[in-house]
Amino acid sequence: MTPRSGRLAKPARREQLLDTALTLVREHGTDGLTLATLAEAAGVSRPIVYDHFGTRPELLLALYRQLDERHRLAAEQAARDATPTIDQIARVLSSAYFACATDMPEFEAISAALKGNPDVKAIQHDMLDSYRDWMAATLQPFSSHTPPALRLRCVGVLGAAETLAMELNLGTTTTDEAISALTDVIVGSVGVRMRR
Repeated sequence: MTPRSGRLAKPARREQLLDTALTLVREHGTDGLTLATLAEAAGVSRPIVYDHFGTRPELLLALYRQLDERHRLAAEQAARDATPTIDQIARVLSSAYFACATDMPEFEAISAALKGNPDVKAIQHDMLDSYRDWMAATLQPFSSHTPPALRLRCVGVLGAAETLAMELNLGTTTTDEAISALTDVIVGSVGVRMRR
């Protein structure tokens, strides 16, 4: 996998280890990822891996957070680059949501591997709250709702997105259909501000 590397600063080493772990998950699934297999694939000693993660669940949680952060940064950039209309912003948000499933299939596998971990529920809740708040802030310029009312509607939008994602995973809809449906849900939920 990754050739043996020289001495790296701790943050750079952590990134290298997470990138190598992600490669292992892509190639072998989460069952193939242990601290020992990561050390071997990264070309480092086991104590280095243990120093960064301590346990396999800690490693999986770090991967989970990293993928969420990558998804979030991509979604934020896409929203900044979009034409500033409600239809375009809603489409970008919808596309970004489903891109997580299609562009990062490891995210679901890591999430499944973390089931039962007591720390995961709180982390997922925090991530969802943060995403909801970002979504509401992104949509606020187009909305006639107060910020608290719009945040609540974003909770509903994310529930609809999750259900559409399940349909997508079952093969009962296509990505384009799911994006279109979620775009309509977002536009309908925003309470579009009338232009004067």
